[in-house]
Amino acid sequence: MPIQRHSQHHPQRRLLRQQMRQRRRALTPGAQRQAARQLARQLATHPALRYAQRIARYLPADGEIDPGTLFQHLQWRHRAAFLPILDPLGRGSLLFAHWRPGMRLVPNRYRIDEPAMPRRATPVWTLDVILLPLVAFDDVGNRLGMGGGFYDRTLASLARRPRRPALLGVAHHFQRVTQLDTAEWDVPLDAVITDKPAATGRIS
Repeated sequence: MPIQRHSQHHPQRRLLRQQMRQRRRALTPGAQRQAARQLARQLATHPALRYAQRIARYLPADGEIDPGTLFQHLQWRHRAAFLPILDPLGRGSLLFAHWRPGMRLVPNRYRIDEPAMPRRATPVWTLDVILLPLVAFDDVGNRLGMGGGFYDRTLASLARRPRRPALLGVAHHFQRVTQLDTAEWDVPLDAVITDKPAATGRIS
């Protein structure tokens, strides 16, 4: 059933989303590269990633921090990486496709590069870890996204599966807020990893 977007917190969420997006877009390319290197160090030591073999990541846009630096290191190149694709059937959710550097990418309707649609998408529950972009987060694993609900719709089905991937939010450290207003459709994260040593959330 589609996730409906009705909440008394919408004005506050919209304002916070606007402020955080402006702040991360204001980072210089040099600051973004430094943040990506620092993030890679934090990701490399995280328990959920230590033995993960099937990892979904994203290609950064709109000032998002880049998780890709991690996969440039030799010991991480053998891990299978997956990228999200907008569901072509228009369901407002995401599919995941296996991807390696050098494989062809095409822009989607939001002008974000994604793999060409594979013959068969990878079921989300078969992934070990999903690295999720976000706009803001708090210390208990609540995530504010871009507002489209794509990840929330996609991950809602995991409750009916025998296993599920670890859900790790990835962000610049300044995207943390003390408390985030939540909506009924929000899927909480297991942890949030930033470019600073302190991670938030828990691994269950």
